[in-house]
Amino acid sequence: MSKLINSINEAIKQSGLKSGMTISFHHHLRNGDFVMNAVVDEIAKLGIKDITINASSFFDAHAPIIEHIKNGVVSGLECSYMSGRIGVAVSSGILDKPVIFRSHGGRPADIISGKSHIDVAFVAAPTADKMGNCSGKYGPSACGALGYAFADAMHADHVVVITDNLVPYPLSDFSINETYIDAVVKVDKIGDPAGIVSGTTKITRDPVGLVMADYAAQTIKHSGLLKDGFSFQTGAGGASLAAANYLKDIMLAEKIKGSYGMGGITKYMVDMLVAGCFHTLIDVQCFDLDAVNSLRTNPGHREVTASHYASPIAKSAAVDNLDVVILGATEIDLDFNVNVHTDSSGVIMGGSGGHNDTAAGSKIAMIIAPLVRARLPLISDKVLCVTTPGKTVDILVTQRGIAVNPNRPELLANLKGTGLPIMDMRDLQKLALGITGTPKPITRGKKVVAEVIYRDGTKIDEIMQVI
Repeated sequence: MSKLINSINEAIKQSGLKSGMTISFHHHLRNGDFVMNAVVDEIAKLGIKDITINASSFFDAHAPIIEHIKNGVVSGLECSYMSGRIGVAVSSGILDKPVIFRSHGGRPADIISGKSHIDVAFVAAPTADKMGNCSGKYGPSACGALGYAFADAMHADHVVVITDNLVPYPLSDFSINETYIDAVVKVDKIGDPAGIVSGTTKITRDPVGLVMADYAAQTIKHSGLLKDGFSFQTGAGGASLAAANYLKDIMLAEKIKGSYGMGGITKYMVDMLVAGCFHTLIDVQCFDLDAVNSLRTNPGHREVTASHYASPIAKSAAVDNLDVVILGATEIDLDFNVNVHTDSSGVIMGGSGGHNDTAAGSKIAMIIAPLVRARLPLISDKVLCVTTPGKTVDILVTQRGIAVNPNRPELLANLKGTGLPIMDMRDLQKLALGITGTPKPITRGKKVVAEVIYRDGTKIDEIMQVI
């Protein structure tokens, strides 16, 4: 027996895909993904229209989708993150209906509960066998963890694995197993693994970033949480990675053994595991090729599903035991609400990702960002879009000062007397405005181009058209 199909075109026909249905993709190949464009091109050739794409993320590599929106093949988009030309096109109002943004935890929760139904899921698999057992850890296009693909594979009506590395049955070290898979297609190339290194994945050398990183590490040191059993997540931005590096030095010097590091994993988190800072890395996606190699070779580096990572409807998730998370922001307001969906002009350039999941689950959610960026202040009276509500955000670290949410008096008490520049949020805002002046308000249209769904399934905000 074999589930091998000769081509993507034949696999689409076999799936029963019809106009008006929903297809899904995962984003572990990030900006190196070839699969989404290849599938949608074949859908267009078959004359199928009005398709909704539910992808865990969209990157600039997926810009050809814009033409399929214009020609009516694609009518809806759902995701956790969106960047590049697709974000610009959506912000201009190219779609008749709003994009649906969910968090990395909210997306699998809605798929599993049936709120977000997938007719056909396409799984880009760097290695697979003829029955669909597949893994991201091996093969010429290895991307590491496939955490965001599990819910799609387990709950879609029909599942197609697309691979460029077909191996003999059975693939023993699989991630997703054959019991969920309907068809397997072998292609020449599913993507460029170098493209998974998207954005900044190196420690900053910028003096401003290094100051913020030092403040962040010192804040964690004095928070009362840095002790044996400590758990931690950081992003892949330069200052966040520098903060992790400084934290590593503190943990080694004080002989602190953490329980787990988590999230999208980079070389720097791998270095912390190898150095003995953590017992385990919990990995839902790899941000660089060092992380891919670690997942393949180190038994302490564990792949998990997006549900295990952050689902609010799971009986428990890893975010529920998280001590500290370091997160970014395009802007933050006086109530500590954070925006990572849009830039300062309201153009979509990001998304929820795991931002509001980890902020909700962690004991301390720390935002690290420069006080002024591109001559604009970080702190506003009200953010353009609420990604993460201020009630779940605990502290803001900038190069000029640190603001603690008034809802966290015990954290403020721990930080007083440490020499760290603790300031009121309003005073930080005044300092920023003294540098930049008061920005002119932006003009936006009346059309809603995106709905932002919080991790619990409620709509937290809307994004308006940019004109």
